[in-house]
Amino acid sequence: MKLLIHTGGTIGMAPGGNGLAPAPGVVEAAVRGRARVTAFDPLLDSADLNHGHWNRLFDLIEAENGPVIVTHGTDTLSFTGAALSQALAGWPHPVVLTAAMQPLGMGGDAEGNLELALAAEPGPGVWLAFAGRLVPAGGLVKAQSHAADAFRAIPLSPGPGPWRRRRFSGLRLAILTISPGLPVAMLRAALAELDGAVLRVFGAGTIPSDPALEATLREAVACGCRLRAVSICENGGLSPGAYAAGAALWRAGVENGGADTAEAALIRLWLELSETALADPARMR
Repeated sequence: MKLLIHTGGTIGMAPGGNGLAPAPGVVEAAVRGRARVTAFDPLLDSADLNHGHWNRLFDLIEAENGPVIVTHGTDTLSFTGAALSQALAGWPHPVVLTAAMQPLGMGGDAEGNLELALAAEPGPGVWLAFAGRLVPAGGLVKAQSHAADAFRAIPLSPGPGPWRRRRFSGLRLAILTISPGLPVAMLRAALAELDGAVLRVFGAGTIPSDPALEATLREAVACGCRLRAVSICENGGLSPGAYAAGAALWRAGVENGGADTAEAALIRLWLELSETALADPARMR
């Protein structure tokens, strides 16, 4: 039988005094006799997942050394899909993520998504079984907060193979959105607290033409904060040099995140910085 790692999420929740919350035994009962279950303790709303939980997933997946199913909440599924896809690049076995917009036993989508994950026999890689489809999980976008067909899959490169052991370090990273009228002092204060950041910028790669904004980005890079830009658009990526309004990004030393989603760019940057931190902690500011 396949291993199913149950992290928590709506698929295994039950009503409580404050709303839906993870409930032990729900997923186990649904797959009894068809999968071996290892459950996180405590079970988590996916809003509470962090890099340590991704590392735990890697430990369990690598120890199994075979096909694995992971049940997860939908809210941060795009981050976990990117984390598994990139960190397990070159892994020889499939990992199938699944989740639900309504819990098991409530007449919604949970049973169908779980059945799809159990029956799936894809090739190596990280996949999402959801809403009747099996799609690559590296570039997921949660496009609906309530509808059953909640995800889109943006085609992305999973990262370089062959497989090697990768783990996330406890670094300080964030996704920051450049918006019209953004107070530069706020951005400067945020960057001062970070080891790296993904900047969501306009269109093909533009930002407000503000010398103070460019100076802030330049200072952050000079101080060792890695900055990577991606477009606020779901598709198309960035085109450095296309617009004068974007030149300040590249002059300041901001890196081009290409067509990555913000989640995938954050994971890619986090893994790169983690390898640096593990190899030479003194190089991290």
